[in-house]
Amino acid sequence: MDKLKIALQYILPKHLISRLVGCLAAARLGFISHALISLFIKAFKINMAEAQFEKASDYSNFNEFFTRPLKEGVRPLNQDPAIVTHPVDGAISQLGAIVDGKLIQAKNHNYSLQALLGGDAATAAPFAGGEFACIYLAPKDYHRIHMPVAGTLREMIYVPGDLFSVNPLTAENVPDLFARNERVVTIFDTELGPMALVLVGATIVASIETVWAGTVTPPAGKDVFRWTYPASGSQAIVLEKGAEMGRFKLGSTVILAFPAGQVEFLPNQYPTSVTRMGEAFARICKSS
Repeated sequence: MDKLKIALQYILPKHLISRLVGCLAAARLGFISHALISLFIKAFKINMAEAQFEKASDYSNFNEFFTRPLKEGVRPLNQDPAIVTHPVDGAISQLGAIVDGKLIQAKNHNYSLQALLGGDAATAAPFAGGEFACIYLAPKDYHRIHMPVAGTLREMIYVPGDLFSVNPLTAENVPDLFARNERVVTIFDTELGPMALVLVGATIVASIETVWAGTVTPPAGKDVFRWTYPASGSQAIVLEKGAEMGRFKLGSTVILAFPAGQVEFLPNQYPTSVTRMGEAFARICKSS
């Protein structure tokens, strides 16, 4: 059965399916939308007591529900200036050192950081020998992405690609999964130096958005696109630790990369660990 699931992902028109699901998720269908949302809540055992709006009927379409805001205070932010916080709710897929420009995807599967970040060697160079973390967002999770540290946006890169599922089964069986799927790469200047925060698309992910640009995809493209932003002045995009930076409409994966010697992941953080946005993830390494 697992082999069949993987084989179907190579065969099926994933972009077409994802866009059709996206149209359905955006449609305001009244009681039909409310019924679908109710079924989803029950199927995935979603804790709506955390949501700002708790009833299925509070949402005019599925996308509004999926990107639902949480009640104030349910994800308290760790304010310790020496702590890097989790950017999302989810579960850690992999984390550790970037070795020879490679990141761990799963057992016997590594992938290129340079390819992940859009193919430019200069973009990947500051992260050589650094640390990375990959976090998987399941359908039940809160799907807004927040800043793990304060940062000023330097660059955003749209990288076209496939739309394989990013669940653990696919990660274990599809080579270069995260470097072949469609994704939005953001590079921030932080107190740690540059930080890469990558939003990876997946099957039936209807949209990837950022707070400064709105919807980045769809529509899907065939070329890599890059946007640069000023480091200072009225046009600079500065986001504080814990601030929302983007969101997924339907689930996916976030990947973080830091330069060498800047962060040390906490001992209780390892693959399969549950993550909650705002909780402690890593400690900043203070230089002597």
